[in-house]
Amino acid sequence: MTPVPRTVAIVGRPNVGKSRLFNRLARKRISIVHDMPGVTRDVVNAEVKDGSYTLLDTGGLGLTGSDTPARITKASEEQVGFAIEAAAVILFVIDARDGVAPLDERIAQLLRRSKKTVLLVANKADSGKEKIREISEFFRLGFGEPFYVSAEHGNGEAELRDAVLAKLGPIPEQSDLDKERLNICFVGRPNVGKSSLSNRLLNSDRLIVSDMPGTTRDAVELDFIYLSKEGKKWPFRLIDTAGIRAATKLSSSVEYFSRLRSLEAIHSADVVFMVLDAMDGVTHQDQAIAGEIIKAAKPIVIVVNKWDLVHDRFRKGPVDGFATERGYRENFEKVMFEKLFFTPGAPVMFVSALTGHEIARMLKSARALDKRLDTKIPTAKLNACIIKLADRTPPPSTYNIRFKVYYGTQTGSRPFRMKLFCNQERSLTESYRRYLEAGLVKEFDLDGCPIHFDLIGKKNRTAADRIAAKGTRKNLRLAEARGSDEEVIDPSLLDY
Repeated sequence: MTPVPRTVAIVGRPNVGKSRLFNRLARKRISIVHDMPGVTRDVVNAEVKDGSYTLLDTGGLGLTGSDTPARITKASEEQVGFAIEAAAVILFVIDARDGVAPLDERIAQLLRRSKKTVLLVANKADSGKEKIREISEFFRLGFGEPFYVSAEHGNGEAELRDAVLAKLGPIPEQSDLDKERLNICFVGRPNVGKSSLSNRLLNSDRLIVSDMPGTTRDAVELDFIYLSKEGKKWPFRLIDTAGIRAATKLSSSVEYFSRLRSLEAIHSADVVFMVLDAMDGVTHQDQAIAGEIIKAAKPIVIVVNKWDLVHDRFRKGPVDGFATERGYRENFEKVMFEKLFFTPGAPVMFVSALTGHEIARMLKSARALDKRLDTKIPTAKLNACIIKLADRTPPPSTYNIRFKVYYGTQTGSRPFRMKLFCNQERSLTESYRRYLEAGLVKEFDLDGCPIHFDLIGKKNRTAADRIAAKGTRKNLRLAEARGSDEEVIDPSLLDY
């Protein structure tokens, strides 16, 4: 493997503080920090903005214990090997208080053979608290004088940052593909095949895949380019996450923080792939996860994985009373939308990570969704649509008041934000809000794009709102006088 320019990997034996150092250098809590060895399993990465490089945190070498089965241990060691091969600079972390352990010497041999640029980092060098080993002991590893740091308190951080930047060299200009890169995120409950889908996209065993629920604990970010059938390059950043368990079923602090990382990954993605199991159908936990995506106001592609299993079962005869695969799929989709509240028009993909079925269409739908998010809705057309929707289905009376929109305008995108000047905010019911959202999505071809309404009632209008409305009325009437239909709406809507 060719090293990736401006990539720095952190390696070392378990429990020397690699993840804490990773979080310190990344300036945010990404890797899960815990005293229990073996918490980090996949290679976790983050972009370090002040140095414009990618930082990799790896699983510990030589993991043992009942929490880390032999197959997970082997896979974690492969992740470390991947990081060593991929990185341009390696931070070899040891414990400044424990000195050089036999496992440190084994790792040093691997690093010397790699002939990579290695910086030795003696962590846990908390001044005055613990005795630090003699420097001659560290020189035995063959990487010169170590950088003494305390990842917990920040001692020595500035010197280490400067050394890393000196080894990486000047920052290159960003390519056009990097500017177009789309962040996608797989989320779902444990064991629905999120990592298998990631491996299919990457065409490798880059991520740890296991039939044991909970194998992936951290959110893992990886850049890749997908070549379409037409030969076009589609740049993506893939975020593979841990399975999101119900908060009441979390058995340890590690699982708690793992859940937080997955929820953070949802917020950082441009498009979220919600992964369901074709054999299990929709569960209560799927409903909870869908709610988290909706709260984050992210566009959703619904991915029904393991469709190859459904196909195999139909070869043997009817399944669950359905004679054809098509009938089963249509019923699955019907029940799914009854149980899950998604943005109207969210695309549904029946895929197989094992065979690659519909994987290309899945990525294509994400790109189409992202493109829709840049839609600009003319104010006149937005208000005309609101009038039409209200005439077709008048809002119900709530608190003896019937909700009425006087004027609406788009104020943002990603997600779409619509400011609605209305009579009273609390008179808008949730069912009517969904009705308005569905109507706007259909009218302006915004399938799968969430819409957020900012309601401004009469009592809550500021002087700035009234001045803005007055200016808008003037502009609209001028447009009407010119015979333009771009910004002309029913003037009665503006009489508030």
